[in-house]
Amino acid sequence: MLRITETENGKVRGIEAADPRITAFKGIPFAAPPVGKNRWRAPQPAQNWEGIRECYRFAPISIQDTPGLGTDIYCKEWHVDPEIEMSEDCLYLNVWTPAKSKEEKLPVVVWFFGGALQWGYPSEMEFDGERVARRGVVVVSVNYRLAALGFMTHPQIIKEQPDFPANFGNLDQQYGLRWVQKNIANFGGDPKNVTIAGQSAGGGSVLSQIAYQGNKGLFERGIIQSGIVKSINGSWGLTKPCSLEEAAKKGEEFFELLGVKTLEEARELDAFYIRDKYAQYCGNDFSFAGMAKRFMTVQDNVFCCGDPYDAIVSGKALSVPIMAGNTSDEFLEDTQKYGKISPVEWAVKKMAVDRKENGVDLPVYYYCFDPDIPGDDNSGTFHSVELWFFFETLAKCWRPFVGRHYDLARQMCNYWSNFVKTGDPNGCDADKTKMPEWKPYTKDCTCSMIFTGDGAKTVYNDSDSIKELLQQ
Repeated sequence: MLRITETENGKVRGIEAADPRITAFKGIPFAAPPVGKNRWRAPQPAQNWEGIRECYRFAPISIQDTPGLGTDIYCKEWHVDPEIEMSEDCLYLNVWTPAKSKEEKLPVVVWFFGGALQWGYPSEMEFDGERVARRGVVVVSVNYRLAALGFMTHPQIIKEQPDFPANFGNLDQQYGLRWVQKNIANFGGDPKNVTIAGQSAGGGSVLSQIAYQGNKGLFERGIIQSGIVKSINGSWGLTKPCSLEEAAKKGEEFFELLGVKTLEEARELDAFYIRDKYAQYCGNDFSFAGMAKRFMTVQDNVFCCGDPYDAIVSGKALSVPIMAGNTSDEFLEDTQKYGKISPVEWAVKKMAVDRKENGVDLPVYYYCFDPDIPGDDNSGTFHSVELWFFFETLAKCWRPFVGRHYDLARQMCNYWSNFVKTGDPNGCDADKTKMPEWKPYTKDCTCSMIFTGDGAKTVYNDSDSIKELLQQ
């Protein structure tokens, strides 16, 4: 097994996963610590090290609200450890590889976690890459800066570094992709066969990375899970960035709350003090309107030149195959004419149709996650629950899943891994039987893959409301 290998900065030693045919390398530095003068700055090169670095444990998570202290569903589901190590020194990534040698050139998937760009971390237990790796895929999960430390900007920051004035968390993700291009061959991966994937804000990050033309050559396809969230009537849109001017004004307000006047003073503050002041600045409003006050991706006209969704729809983004979808209960919008509609379903299907009409003849595969979810909380298919299934990590969950849920997870992980390998999710199940066919969604072939409690089912008929909305 490939337990020791090289990176551009030095040698690393991984550890056998639960399945010893898989090697996990955890906590590999991919950039310099974003502290001191590197705070609110684009990621800088990591330092070299001597000898062999033992990569047995996950690195500290990004500065954020302490996980596991709330009563919300996510604190019960996977944010369960209030004592997890946290640090501003957080730019590390993780690799799971089934390779026995460097020469194997296996397909690669790079995962960006979700959490509204405010919370989350690669070491969440549902993100264990082992089951995907068992399917012949090298899995990489990249950490990135969050919230005030990852997405705040300020007039002084803009003046100091006009080349990279904002979106430091997104730039961390991109820097991780560049690390993959330089290093993943040493882990048995193929840098010419890379898929980027993410869920929620991680999916939105995939959207942003696809929209940036400067990423050409860094990846070949994208998976966007619950990351395309646009209002059907146009009243809100979580994928739409605010202007650099608006973001800078918020930064000025935040500096005032921090009690500093200069960027130099702000860079000397304790990171946890900044975190706590940011919580005070944001308050406890987690509605769409309340989230708009938080620091997120900004239209800086460098990395982000507008709404990434619009760039993809118009054909101005990178041309790559896409898999995208939603859970059946999340983000439902109550429209006057059509009742409750999934804005994610509408947005993905509209993207598929409009992108092709604008000259990008590459597939968009749409799915809806709609099984029963067991548990005494009667949760339904809440936002993010499909992660247990795509990563096939149900055994770590507290919920009383039974055999058919495990069968569905195996199918979903198969489809996901097949798309990573070739850009086509179709193939056979573990018993060599062909899984239900999943065709790209088009105007003439309205194929949806529905993941039900009884397995994957192909559906070709849209609801009347979706049909009418797509004709507008």
